[in-house]
Amino acid sequence: MPDVVPGPVLFARYAFPPNSHGYCGPADHDEFFEYGVAGADDRGLRAMSQQFAGAWPYLELIAQSIGLDDPLDRRVVEAYWIGNPWLDKVSTRAVGNSMEDRFRFMTGSAFPRLTESVLAGGVPHHSFAVLCIYPWTGLLSDGRKSEHALTVLDRCRIRWGKVVRVLGDQVIVESSPLTWDGHRLGVGPPEIETAERSVNGVSMFDDLKVGDWVSLHWEWVCDRLTEEQVGYLRAFTMRHLRIVNEGNLHAGPATLLGT
Repeated sequence: MPDVVPGPVLFARYAFPPNSHGYCGPADHDEFFEYGVAGADDRGLRAMSQQFAGAWPYLELIAQSIGLDDPLDRRVVEAYWIGNPWLDKVSTRAVGNSMEDRFRFMTGSAFPRLTESVLAGGVPHHSFAVLCIYPWTGLLSDGRKSEHALTVLDRCRIRWGKVVRVLGDQVIVESSPLTWDGHRLGVGPPEIETAERSVNGVSMFDDLKVGDWVSLHWEWVCDRLTEEQVGYLRAFTMRHLRIVNEGNLHAGPATLLGT
C-alpha cells in the first residue's frame, strides 16, 4: 500500500524528474529533492512547487473546480499526476478558459486544435498536457526528430510499470512505451527498462519490492501505486491518446515526430 504523504511531498516526487533535467521549476533541483526527502509540508517546499509554471495552473484549476483552497491538497496533486474522479468535476468551460489564457498567444492559428481537445473530453491530467498541448506549443521540441522525439514524449508522460528487480539505487521495471506508426500514437507491449529510485541510497519514499506497481517520470520511479491508481493512470492516458488520434490533433505529434 502506498504511503499517505502530504500533497506538497507527493508533488515533489513527480515534479523532481523534469526539474533535474532543467525543464521546469526552481533552479536548485538538489534543494528541491532534499525537501521531498524530508517529507514535510513546509513553506520552502510549497514556494518551490509554485515555480512549476506548467503544472501549477492545472493544480489551481482542479482545486478551484472542486472547492478547495489549496492547490497542493493531496487529492488535487493525485488528480493531476495520476488521475482520480475529481478530474471530471472540472467543467469544459473552466478548462477552455484556462487554455485561452495560457496558450492562445503561443499557438496562434493552431489554437482551435487545442480547443477541440477540450471539447472532446480533455481534462487537466498530466497526460492531457503532454499529449494534447505540448506538441502544439513547442515545449518538447529541441530540433531533433523521430525516435528521439518519441522518447521525449514518452518519458515526459507519467507511466505505470511493475518492479521486476531491485538493484541498489535502481530498479528494473516492466513498462509499456508509447508507439508511433506515422499516424497514431499508442501504447505498446511491456518492455524492460532501468529506472532510478534513489541517490546514494537516499529516496523520497520507502523501499520497493518485486511485484510492486510504480509510477515513472523520465528515468525516475515516482511512487508506489495501488491497482486502482494504475487503473486511473491508464484510463486517463488512453482517453487523451484517443482524443489525439481521433480528432485533428494528430498533426501536432506528426510535426514533433517528423513524419
